[in-house]
Amino acid sequence: MSNVFYRSRKSYPVAVRAEGVYLWDDTGKRSLDGSSGALVANVGHGRAGVARAMAAQAERLAFVHGSQYSSDVLETYATRLAAFLNLPGARFWAVSGGSEANESAIKLARQYHVERGEPGRFKVITRVPSYHGASLGALAASGMGARRELYAPLMREDAWPKMPKPDPGLTGEQDADRLRAVLEAAGPESVAAFMCEPVVGASDAALVPNAGYHARVAEICREYGVLFISDEVMAGMGRCGVPLTARLHGEAVTPDIVVLGKGLAAGYAPLAGLMAQGHVYDTVMGGSGAFKHGFTYAGHPVSVAAGLAVLDIVEGENLVAAAHERGAQLLAGLEALKARHPQVLAVRGTGLLLGVVLGDPATGQSDVTPGRAERVAARARELGLLTYPGSGAVDGVRGDHLLLGPPLSITPAEVDELLGLLDQALTDA
Repeated sequence: MSNVFYRSRKSYPVAVRAEGVYLWDDTGKRSLDGSSGALVANVGHGRAGVARAMAAQAERLAFVHGSQYSSDVLETYATRLAAFLNLPGARFWAVSGGSEANESAIKLARQYHVERGEPGRFKVITRVPSYHGASLGALAASGMGARRELYAPLMREDAWPKMPKPDPGLTGEQDADRLRAVLEAAGPESVAAFMCEPVVGASDAALVPNAGYHARVAEICREYGVLFISDEVMAGMGRCGVPLTARLHGEAVTPDIVVLGKGLAAGYAPLAGLMAQGHVYDTVMGGSGAFKHGFTYAGHPVSVAAGLAVLDIVEGENLVAAAHERGAQLLAGLEALKARHPQVLAVRGTGLLLGVVLGDPATGQSDVTPGRAERVAARARELGLLTYPGSGAVDGVRGDHLLLGPPLSITPAEVDELLGLLDQALTDA
């Protein structure tokens, strides 16, 4: 009998080795990691250089508490990260995971307004659907009914007004203008921030707003004195073919807070965080003199060393451009699969954050009950392909989809292999 508390009652294979885009279990079965785990393993598995950097850091300095010390590796990484994202003057707050990072962003937005003398601002507007994390504050911010339902009694619902998800049928400006109505209904004097995923991830696979959306959102936020938080935990660090995903369409937009995770250390160590613009940092430090928040392992030197080594790979191997190129190849292949499989209602996304929308081929609409995505994903697993299935994108129940996001280091031949396995899974399922 195992002593592991598993996430569900399903049977879990035991992973024993990984290299590049492949994982092996204890039976010797090889699987192509078509979703980078949960879109985490951005530089691929088995990078010995990252392991060596972590070991060297652990030997030199494994831990300091953030209330007592900074570290040389954290100082170096923060500077490199700000340059990579083209966010000069931004300040990096390091934590251990995306949920912690979004919790930090929410609390930072709240304290920012208190320090400015506006303690009545506490609400954070988010979208439906959306997903910002599993911890209580991040989950309350999320627009995923199934994940929130059990814990709803613990949440103050009026603190989290919801905006509709991006509508591809509107221009980016028209789409973003709907934020104004939500702000007015909520009472703009009570709103601290608007938080969104620049490309929707797990809740509505790879839904991309049209050009102009983020620039107009930022404009409206400035008009109402609201902070704009770009949650790039999944979409960031080059996965969408640009360093900063809020600038996906070339828009000259700089969010007040950018939240990062997953791809920062690419699975080699727990690392996430936020980049706060100078005016946010200066307001908080110029008020009480401290951010009233913290985690024990925030800025952990070994995790940060992993992040620095991963950033070396991303920049040295030009993986941001590679994500753009391989993403175009994968999207074209998915379009070909859509033409052959009527249950594929749409394919979409950008870079290597791509979605396959599934539904009833007889009606061309979402299934009344979920299950199609999991059936396709289960057959894909049997064939040796890992995907990220989801449901509920339409109304919390209907709306099945698969999220695809292989490592940014995937080769053209491996993209073709992924497409072949998915083709077979769609046929069989």
